[in-house]
Amino acid sequence: MLKVMIHAYYSAKRHSIINQLPFINIIPQIVFNQDKTRNLSHRALQQCLRLAIEHLNHPTIENRLVAIYDLEKFAHDYPQHHWKIIAILTNFVRNNAPVVIPEESTSQPSLTICTDIQLALTVIGRREVQKELENEQIDLSHTDLRGVNLNQANLELTNFYQVNLSGANLSGANLSGAILSAANLSEANLSGANLSGAILSAANLSGANLSGANLSKSNLYLANLCEAIIYETKLDGANLREAQFSITDTVSPELGYV
Repeated sequence: MLKVMIHAYYSAKRHSIINQLPFINIIPQIVFNQDKTRNLSHRALQQCLRLAIEHLNHPTIENRLVAIYDLEKFAHDYPQHHWKIIAILTNFVRNNAPVVIPEESTSQPSLTICTDIQLALTVIGRREVQKELENEQIDLSHTDLRGVNLNQANLELTNFYQVNLSGANLSGANLSGAILSAANLSEANLSGANLSGAILSAANLSGANLSGANLSKSNLYLANLCEAIIYETKLDGANLREAQFSITDTVSPELGYV
C-alpha cells in the first residue's frame, strides 16, 4: 500500500512540475508541497529515498526533476542523510555530464547544460554546509559544465579538476580552496567570486571576467589569463609564475599591470 501511495505521489508531482520546466534554472528557492515528510517512519523514509533515487535515473526529465527536488527536502529534513544525498546528486552530475573530448567539444561549442544537471548543481551549491564534516569534499572532476549558472553558489574546496566551465556564471560564488587545475574557465563570469587559496594551475581563464574577484594566495602557475578582465582583482600572495597575460589585461595598479 505504501509503495502504491508513493508512486501516486510521484505521478501527481511529475504532472505539476511540467509547467515549471522553462523556469527551472531561475527558481530562487525550492517550493515544496505541504507533505509532512519530517514525520515519516524509518521504513517510509527509506522507501521514499529508494524511489527518489530510482526516479533520478528515470528516462523522463520530469521524473528526474521531481527526484532532485525531493532529495533536497530529505537532506534538509533528515540531517543524518545530508551528505549521502549530496553525494548521490554529485554522482548523478558526474555520470550524466562527463567531460567531452576536445574533438567533440569543438563540434559543439554552444552546448547548453541540461535542465536536470543544472538543478542538481543548484541544489549542491545551496546545500546546508553546516551539516557537513570537515573531511567531506564534493567531487565534480572531469565533468562538462559549460554554461552552468552557479551564481552565489557555495563550492568551497570542491574538486573541479579538468572540468569544462567555459561560459559558466560563477559570479559571487565561493570557490575558496577549490581545485581547478587544468579546468577550462574561458569566458566564464567570475566577477566578485571568492577564489582565495584556489588551485588554478594550468587553468584556462582566457576571456574570463575576474573583476572584483578574490584570488589572494591562489595558485595560478601556468594559467592562461590572456584577455581576462582582472580589474580590481585581489592577487596578493598569488602564485603567478609562468602565467600568461596579454597587453589588454587590466589588474590592480599596485601589481604594475595596466
